[in-house]
Amino acid sequence: MFDGQPFCCHGCKAVFQILNEKKLDKYYEIQPMSGIKVDRTDVGDKYEYLDNGEILAGLLDFSDGGISKIKLFVPGIHCASCIWLLENLYTLNPGILQSFVNFPKKTVSITFKDQEVSLREIVELLASIHYAPEITLDQLDKQEGKNHEKDLLIKIGIAGFSLLNVMLYNFPEYLPGGDQLEEVFVKVFGWLSFILALPVVLYSASDYYLSAFKGLKHKIINIDLPITLGIFTLFAQSTYDILSGSGIGYLDSLVGLVFFLLIGKWYQGRTYQALSFERDYKSYFPVAVSKTDGAKTESVPIKNLLVGDRIIIRNQELIPTDAKLLKGKANIDYSFVTGESMPVNKKTGEIIFAGGRQVGSSIELEIFKTVEQSYLTQLWNQDSNKKDTSAKLNSAINKISEYFTVIILLIAFGAGLYWLVSDSRLAIYAFTSVLIIACPCALALTVPFTFGSTLRAFGRKGFYLKNTDVIEHLYKTNHIVFDKTGTLTINSKVKTHFEGDALSEEEKTIIKSVCSHSSHPLSTAIANSIKNQQLKEIHNFLEIPAMGISANVDGGKVNIGSRKFVMGKEETETSSTNVYVLIHDKVVGHYKIENVYREGLQDVINNFKKKYKLYLLSGDNDSEKENLKKIFGANTKLLFNQSPTDKKEFIKQMNNNEANHVLMIGDGLNDAGALMESEVGLTVADDIFSFSPACEGIIESSKFKNLYEFVNFTKVSMKIVKISFIISFLYNAAGIFIAVQGILSPIVAAILMPVSSISVVAFATLSIKIISSRKLS
Repeated sequence: MFDGQPFCCHGCKAVFQILNEKKLDKYYEIQPMSGIKVDRTDVGDKYEYLDNGEILAGLLDFSDGGISKIKLFVPGIHCASCIWLLENLYTLNPGILQSFVNFPKKTVSITFKDQEVSLREIVELLASIHYAPEITLDQLDKQEGKNHEKDLLIKIGIAGFSLLNVMLYNFPEYLPGGDQLEEVFVKVFGWLSFILALPVVLYSASDYYLSAFKGLKHKIINIDLPITLGIFTLFAQSTYDILSGSGIGYLDSLVGLVFFLLIGKWYQGRTYQALSFERDYKSYFPVAVSKTDGAKTESVPIKNLLVGDRIIIRNQELIPTDAKLLKGKANIDYSFVTGESMPVNKKTGEIIFAGGRQVGSSIELEIFKTVEQSYLTQLWNQDSNKKDTSAKLNSAINKISEYFTVIILLIAFGAGLYWLVSDSRLAIYAFTSVLIIACPCALALTVPFTFGSTLRAFGRKGFYLKNTDVIEHLYKTNHIVFDKTGTLTINSKVKTHFEGDALSEEEKTIIKSVCSHSSHPLSTAIANSIKNQQLKEIHNFLEIPAMGISANVDGGKVNIGSRKFVMGKEETETSSTNVYVLIHDKVVGHYKIENVYREGLQDVINNFKKKYKLYLLSGDNDSEKENLKKIFGANTKLLFNQSPTDKKEFIKQMNNNEANHVLMIGDGLNDAGALMESEVGLTVADDIFSFSPACEGIIESSKFKNLYEFVNFTKVSMKIVKISFIISFLYNAAGIFIAVQGILSPIVAAILMPVSSISVVAFATLSIKIISSRKLS
């Protein structure tokens, strides 16, 4: 007893003390009465090698400015409680900034302050709470699944060898009059079968026992518990028959059961790999970057970059891979990687890691490491600033699966007891067959594979979502908020016309030099309108969202932006969007911007108006209000002169009503706050330089005309999920109906169990593939 609480062992008592000391007592609320056997085991010098600098450098994914990051493979992760505890490591050691668990891959990504805690100390902490990571000095991503597959194949081999021989010894039993076999042969064949079955029970089927045992430790009844009970029942009855001399038992059924379960497990794994929707390797969003050779600069996809290439990174743009600083003043914001927003200054020749974001004037880098877009995708997926909008569907399915297993246990015991009175053989067959054939796996797999296939279908069509949860949120959307510039308008087709005194070549060069450091659509349009390729060196570059940009050029101040930013006066001319220019304390004039709206915009808005409440928030003046009224209609709320803060507050006010599910569509940079505040943030991208981790989705600008089709397709995905649920329930109902009658052998049940989940997965995947090819253009 401790603090009035009973414990099964000293280990559980120890973890209770540890978790309460660190205010992690909510761990016990994840599952009722859950706990984990933990003792602060002394791991000695086992991990001493992690103090070696060379080994450390090879294992870390990132290390800069006192912040390091590593991904560890932790095979002990198996339930929601594990995830919760591992994602709260920062409370066990303040040197740990954050930790993120990838449950399917059983990995945990940890960001930590390397001056306060070492990697060795982190690994020792994990080992002490019984989550010891498996560390190899090879690349973890390539190694972490191979040993497990090899073990599975060995177990299949042992079970298969034993099955053939046990069936051979039981062959007379399969023939008419086999029960007349001489007693001496019955005993010999029985004991030989028993010896062959032992390694199958003790080794080949061990994963099922371990999983069931771990579940029970956490007061969870998982799907492996019924299988374990079925195996133990067959083995116990067979052992009794052999010892008592009454027969050779059911060892052929037992060994066959394990063999086909393992075959099913292996085949499922292979099938799921073939149908894999893993974002790290499929459906990349097309991140682009500006590549330069000194004479010219061009936009290229990062997948085409090579070691030695030189790239230009402008203000707020993402650094796609590890690179060396060649020119410029680097002020790197690593919040995308570490969660720490304090910029880090870099000097010429220093290394800048992938995932950093330049703040200030543009810089030139030389790539020295092969680009891995999967790393950027991974960072996006585990963004440290992610909002708390987890999908409810998966949690509901997990609850159903939990009750499902309990119900199956009750049915199995009921069927066994019913038949035990009249026929013990039927009782054993009914009991074990019900336990084995009924499987909630199909329920658990339906959502990830349906939504995962939807992600891949979207990706192939130019619509990229962060994860499968976003599909559920899109399905629930009922309010859509649009930005204007760069969202409804085409950046590359924006027309600019300068009004004022004729600009000299020197002034044009100054304007282009300053605008070239900004990734804002209007800055880009102005820079592109000036053909002079010679750029001046600038200093003290500053960009203020929704206001303008400023810098020092040739010793003088240059401001480019709104009338209020440049002249300190409110805009009076509202017939167009104007960008004013001040060079060395003189306002030289302004650029008139003529926007071109995206192809298919009217159709997109008309379709959305039928089912959704629409809004427009624009940072520009209301010069195009009448045009936008014609597009959106009189009932749409149109707001102009909205700062990034105004947009964020507008979304925040909408969120106060729980019935509102808001989709925000913006440019990904100036709208970052609003994107974060909305349930789903979506970026429309011409060239994805300023990729924003704040968004949940990216749509290629050329596919904007299909936006309604994408959002509407989430309803198709949800229908397929529901149909898959029905198929799964019908399968289980039919299987249980046959199994309770005792006419289904455990071997047949073992074959049918994986078939159910594979068939549901195949149905969901193929349905999405076929329907998407018709509905998504």
